Amino acid sequence: MKAVLPLALPLLLLALPAQASSTMRCGSKLVSVDTPSVEVLAKCGEPSSRQALGFRQVVDRYGMINDIAVEEWVYGPQRGGMYYYLRFEGDRLFSVDSKRAN
Repeated sequence: MKAVLPLALPLLLLALPAQASSTMRCGSKLVSVDTPSVEVLAKCGEPSSRQALGFRQVVDRYGMINDIAVEEWVYGPQRGGMYYYLRFEGDRLFSVDSKRAN
């Protein structure tokens, strides 16, 4: 048991940055991956821009192929010139990326 702890701790610390990049703060509220787009809109307001990126095919648990809409919302610039790029797939937040303005 004692030998497992030193090995597990670094692995847990590596997982922390991945979780932090999958959330965005909107004032005092947080949105994270898998949040419905309606909830993101309610918490964060209207984005600076929205762009439909197309569709992606997914196979459901019954083997049926479905097309889901893919959309990108941009918020910013915010504090320090940060822009946040939210990717939605099928009306659910799929990823959050941030970049500093030049």
